[in-house]
Amino acid sequence: MTDEPRMTLRIAIVGAGPAGIFAADLLLKAERHFDVSIDLFEQLPAPYGLVRYGVAPDHPRIKGIVNALREVLDGGNIRLFGNVRYGSDITLDDLKHHYNAVIFTTGAVRDAELRIPGVHLPGSFGAGEFVSWYDGHPDVPRDWPLDHRTAAVIGNGNVALDVTRMLAKHAEDLLPTEVPANVYEVLAASPVTDVHLFGRRGPLQVRFTPLELRELGELRDVDVILDEADFGIDESDERSIATNKQLFVINRTLTEWRSRTTGAASRRIHLHFYSRPVEILGTDRVTGIRVERTVPDGEGGVKGTGEFRDWPVDGVYRAIGYFGTQLHGVPFDEHRGVIPNRAGRAIDDQDEQVPGVYASGWIKRGPVGLIGATKSDAMETVQSVLGDQAEWWSPAEPEPEAVAAMLDARGIRYTTVEGWHRLDAHERALGEAQDRERIKVVPRDDMVDISRTDG
Repeated sequence: MTDEPRMTLRIAIVGAGPAGIFAADLLLKAERHFDVSIDLFEQLPAPYGLVRYGVAPDHPRIKGIVNALREVLDGGNIRLFGNVRYGSDITLDDLKHHYNAVIFTTGAVRDAELRIPGVHLPGSFGAGEFVSWYDGHPDVPRDWPLDHRTAAVIGNGNVALDVTRMLAKHAEDLLPTEVPANVYEVLAASPVTDVHLFGRRGPLQVRFTPLELRELGELRDVDVILDEADFGIDESDERSIATNKQLFVINRTLTEWRSRTTGAASRRIHLHFYSRPVEILGTDRVTGIRVERTVPDGEGGVKGTGEFRDWPVDGVYRAIGYFGTQLHGVPFDEHRGVIPNRAGRAIDDQDEQVPGVYASGWIKRGPVGLIGATKSDAMETVQSVLGDQAEWWSPAEPEPEAVAAMLDARGIRYTTVEGWHRLDAHERALGEAQDRERIKVVPRDDMVDISRTDG
């Protein structure tokens, strides 16, 4: 008597960042009565998403996350098809033809919209654009118009701190990192002397983490300047500090900075709290920013006072969050920038489940939460997929080799895990020649050529 063959669940995951790789790993580890075959599709030639292209190069702790993601990819149970764009190179119909279900983990990479006058003036930038540039994203211009001496950064999250730090930091202090050569050259010629960071809430209502904040105070030859008018702790604040470790550390850090002697550094970071930007000033380009003073509203938020101040700046960076991008043939919530879903199951305009379509990560829940949230998010989605056998597609060509044949027939120069290893080794060799860990290859065609070259 022979055992009956086990059923194979064929899963496509669109997006090879942390959300996609975590979902793949959880699918492989889940207890089940069938086998799982997973293909990861990524529009960029290299994997890891925002870990590679959304985190400042001077954050070495990100290496631990990269190592964990690499371990999953190197397990040999997941295929990677990089340099493949969903919506053009492959479609939803293609996925239905080859898989039982798809999980979209495409994240949120667009800058959220800031609706104030002057936002589209030359010299006003989305922080996401700047982050993509300094991280060497292959689909953004090689150059950056860094011709301003005084910059404003709007936002009180970690991305705002990253942008502030990258603008204020001396370029030579980035050389030990994997900063691309073209980025270093622009930053080395930067005329920036002052960076003003504006947040509409108080210093104990910020959204950044203590580690990111402390990094600002460790920059060489950069003063951090605060306004005493932004500080004053009441009983509610005291309770928050006593019960919240993060707020305790943030308050301690800011208190220490307030006692520092400033004035000797060649560059300065100015932190402004209770300051709500209401207009970017200028006619032909940015010449300033107008902010309204805010005060606590007694309900955990802030309210305007009608007191305004203009700050002369010639560059503005909007770091107020990211927003998802609509995917062809997939429901999309225009207000939240996500795939509408219940526990990761996509739902349509009639609030009905869309068979075979799932979401995880920021395209599922919005651009909030760190790696821990992404893991738990992926677990929920994976459980939904595995419990939905009646909703799976019935693919006409489920054979794994059929997918590669389809991409080859379309002339798509896709990259693989082995190709990523070649690119990774190449970038490390470039860095070793200059006593650095890595130098990123930036042009897309070069990334693909290196990835697809044997030997």
